[in-house]
Amino acid sequence: MKNLIYREKDHIGYLTLNRWEKYNAFNGPLIDEFEQFWHDRRYDDRIRVIILDGGDAKGFCAGLDMETYAPKMFEVDPTIAYNGQARMARTLLAMRQAPQPIISCVHGAASGIGFSLAMASDIRIVAENARFNAAYINIGLGGADMASSYFLPRLIGSGRANEFLLTGNWMSAEEAMALGFASRRVPREKMMETAEELARTMAGKTPLGLRMTKEAINVNLDCGGLEAALQMEDRNQMMVMYSLKLTSQGVNS
Repeated sequence: MKNLIYREKDHIGYLTLNRWEKYNAFNGPLIDEFEQFWHDRRYDDRIRVIILDGGDAKGFCAGLDMETYAPKMFEVDPTIAYNGQARMARTLLAMRQAPQPIISCVHGAASGIGFSLAMASDIRIVAENARFNAAYINIGLGGADMASSYFLPRLIGSGRANEFLLTGNWMSAEEAMALGFASRRVPREKMMETAEELARTMAGKTPLGLRMTKEAINVNLDCGGLEAALQMEDRNQMMVMYSLKLTSQGVNS
């Protein structure tokens, strides 16, 4: 991969956006690599947690590449443009469907799809200079894009989410913490250390239990009520207990 850097260590995957000279803005090749990466993780039972970061770029991700990729979206046939939009958006669904919990480390600006990458992650660690915005409405498009209208109200409540989506205004690292959007705010040089500490804790849990916990959290965000939530939790607990029983009996589960 050219636009992504990936390495593995002790059941933890480290994914770095690597278009640093373009603020990690998404273009066609980066979308290709990003899509393939999450496809490969879907059935990867070696890696238990993934840490996503912006590497050496000035900020985490500036959104779409407005010099190359974005203009082409307006020039091609509407059907092709729609397919491109849908494909790019589905990478966020792939992140939620990945069995591994995802920790994003955000420094500098996370704009547009960069904001959505953070939202699609399970845990967000932000540097003191981190800031976020749903930039879509600022360039003449609808403010609800790349799953922002799904994720943001669930993360911070509809009141403030509406404000950010309708104005395109920036959310600071301080606001991200106050609103419950981020779980940790640390100096940039401490982000990876903090993420690794959390990742090692999670990677040390029962692998199936870790996977089922992420699945239950995400499914229950959309469930119809308490009874459906309890059914999901009960199913997961019984599956994990049965798996542990087979393992203790020496049966390969």
